[in-house]
Formats: sequence, C-alpha cells, structure tokens
Amino acid sequence: MLKKMSIRKIMVSTLTLFILLIIYLMPDSIDEKEISLTNDNVEYIYSNTLETIYLLDSNDYVARTKIDSCKCEGVDKAKDLINGLIIDGTKSNIIPNGFKSIIPTGTSVKDISLDNGILTIDFSKDLLEITKEYEEKMIEAIVYTLTSIDGIDKVIIKVEGEVLDKLPISGKTLPTYLDKNYGINKIYDLTSMKDIDSYTLYYVNTYNDNSYYVPVTKYINNDSQDKIKVIIEELYSAPIYETTLMSFLNSNTKLLDYKLEDGKLTLNFSEDILSDVTTNNILEEVIYTISLTMNDNYGVEEVIFLVEDEEIYKSLIKDIE
Repeated sequence: MLKKMSIRKIMVSTLTLFILLIIYLMPDSIDEKEISLTNDNVEYIYSNTLETIYLLDSNDYVARTKIDSCKCEGVDKAKDLINGLIIDGTKSNIIPNGFKSIIPTGTSVKDISLDNGILTIDFSKDLLEITKEYEEKMIEAIVYTLTSIDGIDKVIIKVEGEVLDKLPISGKTLPTYLDKNYGINKIYDLTSMKDIDSYTLYYVNTYNDNSYYVPVTKYINNDSQDKIKVIIEELYSAPIYETTLMSFLNSNTKLLDYKLEDGKLTLNFSEDILSDVTTNNILEEVIYTISLTMNDNYGVEEVIFLVEDEEIYKSLIKDIE
C-alpha cells in the first residue's frame, strides 16, 4: 500500500513539474514567434508608413497617391515602391481604388544602387513588354515615384545591364539621367520648335469622392514672362479642356508679389484666394496644388501664403499627404 502511495506521489509530482515546465516555456516560444513575425512580415505589411507613388488613374493620367511602404530608406524604399508599380506585383493587394500599376507583369529588379543622389535601377527584359500607349507614362511613373524619395535626385534606367536610351516601341530618345524635368502627362502648346520652355502644374481630381493630385507638364514657347506669375494664372484659369482636372483657385485671385529665397517661397495674394473671408481660410486643395506645383518647378520645401501682406498659412512640402 505504501509502495503504491509513493508511486502515486511520484507520478503526481512528475506531472506537476511537467505542466509547470510547459507553462514556463510557452511565453518564450510565443515571444520568439512574435519577434520573427515582426522582423520578417508585420513591419513590412502593416507599417502604416504611407509613401508617395505615381500610378495610373481611371482616366489614364499618371497621378500622385499614397501606399503603405516599409520603414526603410534609399534603395530599400525604391525597391519597395517599384513593387507597387508592377502589375500583379507583391503590393497589388494594397493599390488604392481607382488606380492601377503600369510596369508589365513579371518584371523584376535585377540590380539597384544609389550613388550621390543618382539611383541606377536594372530591370529584367519584361519591362520592354509595354504598349506604345503606355511606354512614356511608364517612364514618367518610375521617375516621379523614385525622385519623390529623399536622397534620390536622378534615375538611370537599365534593362538587362544596358542603359535604356530610347522608348521600347516608338524609339523616342531618352536622356541617360532622368528627373522630373522629363515631364509628366505632357501637353504641348507650341507655335514653333524654338525657345521651348515648360512647367508642371498640379490639379485636383476625384474618385468616389476622394481627392488626389495629378501633375501636368505644359510645353510653351518662352515669351520671357514671369514664370511664377504664369503658373498662378494657369492655375486659376479654366480647367484643362475636356478633363475633370481642377485647381479650386478662385479666378479673381491676384498674385500681388512674391519672394523666393533659400528654398522658401512667399506668395502674397489678394483676398480672393480665401474660401472664407471671415475665418481667413484657404482651401486645402488650393494650398496643395500651389505647393506641389512650386516644389516641382523650383524645388522649394516651404510655401508661405500671405493675403494682403498678412501671413495666413505656411505649407511644408514634407507634410503634404
């Protein structure tokens, strides 16, 4: 009897120790799994880090929007956003409604490097499987997306190790070093092929009541007019013919004067720029279209809005969503 009781006590003790051991080990196992998931997946997929990307909208404009991206910089950020530009790429499930990718399915990045602000990106030959309709828009989307990343000023595009020096279908020549001077959603308003100048304007478009911004590069013959004044006049003139693009800038608005210095642009407007005179409010769409436009054309990082010499709003480009 004593022997049976001893055996029973030993078994109970052993079982208790075993249970305690499992309980002790379980948190460590869970922690290790959570750490692994955080490092490999969670931070990448659910980082809540929204970054600028240029995708095709429902009207086939190359448009500015935001997608979730990795908490990374430079080359890693570039690779991540390029995945958003590839049709059926790894980020296809988070492309915003009303937008679509443009780089042909199956395209991969074979090599990528960043040196002194110049990003060199080498694509697989699948990049060339683009239609004539979209070949120029594809280059625009790549260049505008990549040069929106801090530290990237210019882009060299290669295919299978060779610099892409012309568009795949039309054969139109491409510069080796690409930046936003390449233009986007181009409109040509030329009377001759001499003294050509250009500027890029940002307009507002909507999809399912959600606003987003569309850059349009307009090519004109240089008539020596003040470029900043011309840009503001373009923004408050009628919308682009047969499009839904708007600027929301009151057509009675006058630019009284301005000052451009050290990456900061101060614009002094008449009170017609205000959406509500009693509260001194300026529409967000007006602030964004002007700020993005001036950043593209002059590289400014800060735009200060004055109304009749009184400061109303200060816009920092890095804070624009």
